[in-house]
Amino acid sequence: QVQLVESGGGSVQSGGSLRLSCAASGDTHSTSYMGWFRQAPGKEREGVAAIASDGRTIYADSVKGRFTISQDNPNNTLYLQMNTLKPDDTAMYYCAAEVRRTTPVFRPWWLLPTMYEYWGQGTQVAVSS
Repeated sequence: QVQLVESGGGSVQSGGSLRLSCAASGDTHSTSYMGWFRQAPGKEREGVAAIASDGRTIYADSVKGRFTISQDNPNNTLYLQMNTLKPDDTAMYYCAAEVRRTTPVFRPWWLLPTMYEYWGQGTQVAVSS
């Protein structure tokens, strides 16, 4: 079992920055990979960024060059640094973790919601123009 709690969301103007955090507890030593997802009203949940336990990462094309995912393993915390935010980034952001599957070789799979078992409750990000 893994428990995830997100924080750091808020309201910013276009071009601004936010840093999301995800505090993990429980069987964190078994984590294979973790990711950040977002869901805007009326839209499906989409993968934003993911990171494997060895530090490999992948980003959605829409956030490449603007967002950075990182992990602080000793403190069991996942981060998402979001820069140059746009109104289209407005969504509920979720942290997710997978412990049972081995890390898929095909990296784009890390951005699929179905590849994760544990989810946080989300933190809201609102970007105004």
